Amino acid sequence: MPSESAPRDKGSTVPIRFPARIAEFRDSKFGDVAFRVLVLICALSVFAIVGLIVLELIQQSKLSLKEFGLQFFIRQNWDPVQGEFGALPFVYGTLVSSLVALVIAVPLAVGVAVFTTEMCPRWLRGPLSFTVELLAAIPSVIYGLWGIFILAPLLRSYVEPWLARRFGWTGLFDGPMYGIGMLAAGIILAIMIIPVITSITREVMTAVPQVQREAVLALGATKWETIRMGVLRNARIGIFGAVILGLGRALGETMAVTMLIGNRPEIAKSLFAPGYTLASVIANEFSEATYDLYVSALVEIGLALFVVTLIVNGLARLMVWSITRGMPARVNA
Repeated sequence: MPSESAPRDKGSTVPIRFPARIAEFRDSKFGDVAFRVLVLICALSVFAIVGLIVLELIQQSKLSLKEFGLQFFIRQNWDPVQGEFGALPFVYGTLVSSLVALVIAVPLAVGVAVFTTEMCPRWLRGPLSFTVELLAAIPSVIYGLWGIFILAPLLRSYVEPWLARRFGWTGLFDGPMYGIGMLAAGIILAIMIIPVITSITREVMTAVPQVQREAVLALGATKWETIRMGVLRNARIGIFGAVILGLGRALGETMAVTMLIGNRPEIAKSLFAPGYTLASVIANEFSEATYDLYVSALVEIGLALFVVTLIVNGLARLMVWSITRGMPARVNA
């Protein structure tokens, strides 16, 4: 016989246990609130980490900022023995190696993305995509070792002599041929950023509505004209964002560039000459910094690299988002 605290529904023989249901509802509500607070803390921790990094970089670079000011980035002399520090050779090496990487990587990456998205047969799409992603998974030091033992000898024996004969008159390909220098660093960076540019370009291209392709085909366009006018033209802002994102990766790359660029703080026109980058000087000299101003100068380089990378990646993400927002990916047959 049921108790008074457990009445029955009309037409039902099962008693309704109100206290049990209330307890279950309270437990569910508590779990929901706890989960929401937990994921909120996880999200805010990202902002906290970035804020702490910026705060520490600013704090540790105060001495260099006070001593040299903004002229630190236009001074050419880097002499830790005399206490003279100027980051211009590192800024120059970073920009030149990154631009060389973009010149090589952008046509290859966009070509791979176009083929994979628009023209690749189904049986090849999976292996090709996996291989491109595999390039992104290879550690930087492996690229550096491959560059030292394979790329540098090839450049020294075959590529650089050919470039010197054909294009030496430009001044970009003259001087001693070491195989290690700005050109080698640019090539290895190009290989490393191809997966980044390819993956983002594919995402942007698949976000272009299928009706754009069908409309161009209906006008009698060829396959190339369809890709050029119906896809690439509509995706150009996002593709440019992918290129900028690849540039952000190239600016901050450290180990492979350090192993191949030559690590000499000078400004030279020739791509055969050794150079230095913002990231590689930190990796090479931080353990050798024996006094506060030296450490502060290296930290200021890190602060500049952090700010530049943050801005470049933010602009790239904004450009990609302007194309892909709210658009479902197209599945190729």
